[in-house]
Amino acid sequence: MAFTLDDLERIVSIRAEADAGSSYTRSLIEAGPEKCAKKLGEEGVEAALACAGGSKTELVSEAADVLYHLLVALKVRDVELRGVMAELERRTAQSGHAEKAARKTA
Repeated sequence: MAFTLDDLERIVSIRAEADAGSSYTRSLIEAGPEKCAKKLGEEGVEAALACAGGSKTELVSEAADVLYHLLVALKVRDVELRGVMAELERRTAQSGHAEKAARKTA
């Protein structure tokens, strides 16, 4: 069985309830949305740099960091992954160009 984002969301939820001394996830959540946003941004930049000039291994590692920090950011704001996935499903029902144009008029 493959590891999924749903699996990661469950792990983040469990670790969010652990003691901050033993859980990095909990310490991020206790630091609040601003800290979570900062970490997500940092990891996004690192992933972009790895995409532009790093190795595939570096990009895989940074992409994993982005996904983890995104799920922590969603958790700290009480946003469920299924809501994000529903939005992606809605958007992919049409071409990317049409979806982007529709967002500009909304």
